[in-house]
Amino acid sequence: MPRLSAASLGVLALAGFRPLVSAECTREALFAAAETYIEAQIAGDASGLALADDFTYVENNKDGSIASGLLSKALALEYNRTTVDTTQCASFTQLISTKGPYVIATQIWHASEGEAGSISKIDTIAATTGDLFFNAATTLEYISGHDWSEVPEADRVGRDKLKEVGDLYLDMWTDAKAADQIPWGTECERVEGSMRVNPCGGTLPRGGSSKENGMRRPELDKQKQLPTQEMA
Repeated sequence: MPRLSAASLGVLALAGFRPLVSAECTREALFAAAETYIEAQIAGDASGLALADDFTYVENNKDGSIASGLLSKALALEYNRTTVDTTQCASFTQLISTKGPYVIATQIWHASEGEAGSISKIDTIAATTGDLFFNAATTLEYISGHDWSEVPEADRVGRDKLKEVGDLYLDMWTDAKAADQIPWGTECERVEGSMRVNPCGGTLPRGGSSKENGMRRPELDKQKQLPTQEMA
């Protein structure tokens, strides 16, 4: 079984599994739609996004307005990276702006089948000055040095395993046994905000919290073997 590397864990800690479509979208269409989102954030103008009639915008786990939310603020970005989930017709994009400063994790959900059509939901978690473990420049240093390329097909695991490992990672704070069930890689580091732990198993949460990492919204990129999650 493939074992987790730094690339598999880099964004898990950024914070209902609800498929919106029954047919897969193409990777190319999802990446193209994510690129329009990145351009919108740079410009501080979301008018060019193809939004569905029932579009919803969520920012830091609260319903909001795209017209007055973070997307209305132009940001100089030093970093962006996108993974896609063709089964759910969704994407996950991480943005870093050291001048904002912000570290942003955004899921984009699409409404139509077969191709990534209109955007039905943008779900953003944005960390900034004053937030726990926040330092955009340090996060940029840690994240940008990793290899986020696709994993060879022979070394990949299925969606169920990706989701299982992602859930185990978030379970560590409430389940003392979760950490020992994760297949940590021999060369592995954890990046949580601006904190880096190397090796991954060096210091791990082992239960003790009564508050679960709930409202989980996984996005699973099978080709890059990345189980990314947003949560409350």
